[in-house]
Amino acid sequence: MIKESDWHQRYRQPPRKKRRRRGCLSRLLSTVLVLAVLVGWFWWQQNGLSSETLSVPAAPDGFAGYRVAVISDLHAKEFGQDNERLLDYVQDLEPDLIAVVGDLIHAPEQMDMVPPVARGLAAIAPTYYVTGNHEWAAKVVGELEPLLEECGVRVLSNDYVMLEQGGDVIALLGAEDSNGRADQKTVEELADQVRREQGEVYQLLLSHRNNHYEEYAQARVDLTLAGHAHGGLIRLPGTDGLVGPKREILPHYTAGLYDLSYGQMVVSRGLGNQFPCFRLFNRPDVPLVVLS
Repeated sequence: MIKESDWHQRYRQPPRKKRRRRGCLSRLLSTVLVLAVLVGWFWWQQNGLSSETLSVPAAPDGFAGYRVAVISDLHAKEFGQDNERLLDYVQDLEPDLIAVVGDLIHAPEQMDMVPPVARGLAAIAPTYYVTGNHEWAAKVVGELEPLLEECGVRVLSNDYVMLEQGGDVIALLGAEDSNGRADQKTVEELADQVRREQGEVYQLLLSHRNNHYEEYAQARVDLTLAGHAHGGLIRLPGTDGLVGPKREILPHYTAGLYDLSYGQMVVSRGLGNQFPCFRLFNRPDVPLVVLS
């Protein structure tokens, strides 16, 4: 028979150890640190400006080394007050020309952000603009284009200008987005007009849509600068992005330099988005095109 005193000694529960507060505090701090890193990384993906230098051959000798910064799909996003951070970034690229290829804003109430950006870009280098689909959808083109001109930005509305450097010339063409007027010129008609009036000169086209590459090749344009696809939003290895501008899966021609059946095309990943889109492995992009 087990005595009560022996039973207590044999079967009693060992005293519970008090959890150390230090261990809890350490785990809490580690969790907060991991969350802070993830939030910071996500912010950087949306706001950390990046640029890739793309060398494009076959331009006239006088334009060898000519630098073009491509601004696309800003969508009224602001990188610092009045986009000062964006303007400083573009200035550091030392462009000879700035090409704004559409979707500067996507709503009428965003017009107030246009003058600081337009004046800032025009102060850096000659700046040219063509519309994107969102300006037409927002019905602001009639107000936006004169405002840009007042701020020193040249609007190319199915028109072209001749650029001269080092004794050579190239034609800079600007196509209104296809969301525009139903009876507007096609890219091919504009390119043919240049050939009639200027002869067989090198043609550099500004046009918003990356997915009209067959139209650019058919028009026999030498180089097209475009945007529209936002880099496919989420860029994973082996893909050209996961989501296209029409919400298609695994789009093509969304970022960088592409050889077409005639000529080449550079596509910017763009700078902003229209909510609720977000970017992953696809930071805001200001490509620098260098003619060679």
